[in-house]
Amino acid sequence: MTNVRCYRALLVFLAVLPLGGCLFHSRIVDRPMSTAPLKSATQEQLIEYVNSQASQIHSMQATVDIDTSVGGEKKGKITDYEEIRGYVLARKPAMLRMIGLMPIVRTTAFDMVSDGQDFKLWIPPRNRFVLGRNDVETVNPKQPLENLRPQYIYDALLLREINPDPAKEIAVVQSRQETVVDSHGRKMDQPDYELLVIHKGENGWFTSRIIVFSRTDLLPHRQYVYDEKGNEVTGSRYEAYKAYNGVNFPAQIEIQRPQEEYDITLTIVKLQLNEALTDDQFVLEQPHGAEVIRLDRLDQPDANRERGYGGAK
Repeated sequence: MTNVRCYRALLVFLAVLPLGGCLFHSRIVDRPMSTAPLKSATQEQLIEYVNSQASQIHSMQATVDIDTSVGGEKKGKITDYEEIRGYVLARKPAMLRMIGLMPIVRTTAFDMVSDGQDFKLWIPPRNRFVLGRNDVETVNPKQPLENLRPQYIYDALLLREINPDPAKEIAVVQSRQETVVDSHGRKMDQPDYELLVIHKGENGWFTSRIIVFSRTDLLPHRQYVYDEKGNEVTGSRYEAYKAYNGVNFPAQIEIQRPQEEYDITLTIVKLQLNEALTDDQFVLEQPHGAEVIRLDRLDQPDANRERGYGGAK
């Protein structure tokens, strides 16, 4: 009988609940939509833009302002470094050199060079010369900026072509919503295009990149790079496009590495595209007396440090 009375009481409560307006209040959540004029493009047109951009740029040399921050949830804090002036040289297929200067005195803060496979990093203030490979992950949490790889910079600066061979890479487009901020600081939704680049790796097909096109100008404003396990390894943001020698190029590029928790923003001060660059501009000699760190031997602390040119400590 007790169970019957409880059941009847529940039925009565459910019956009168809609009538009891004082028990609850409803409200409509209205997320504003952007009213900016939107452009349309087909999947083929977006792929053609990426490939055309890749074919138009063969080299670049730029004067940049470099903003860097290190940290996040893993470290529990974020450290912002003072903005410095720098220079970037890039030449296809994979050559890159990047130099940063100390504030005010303008001496070298770091000098980094890569041929696409191996890289060298010279840090004069610490008298450290770091050697490693772009394809080998050797994260050093104590020296986060030594986790920087020239290839990450190169891939963010120069969008790679989408391989025309469908047996190796395919691309598909999807329409999504992104959050934008208007001139008054209000957040709103705005449709965009996301070009998913699906690559055939050693263990099968996986999404290697997502390139996000704004529908206000049909230009890439984001690129996300993933590993074969689906982890985001690099996020890039592109803003303030300008025409340089007839080629659209972003004047501000932000590069995020979420796993290592560092963020680098390059603001273009001066840019020259497709000027001739020589091999010797990508040569970085090991300074005499520098402490040499070989990242392929970080698990052997007594073997990975040298003094001078390959000699003993």
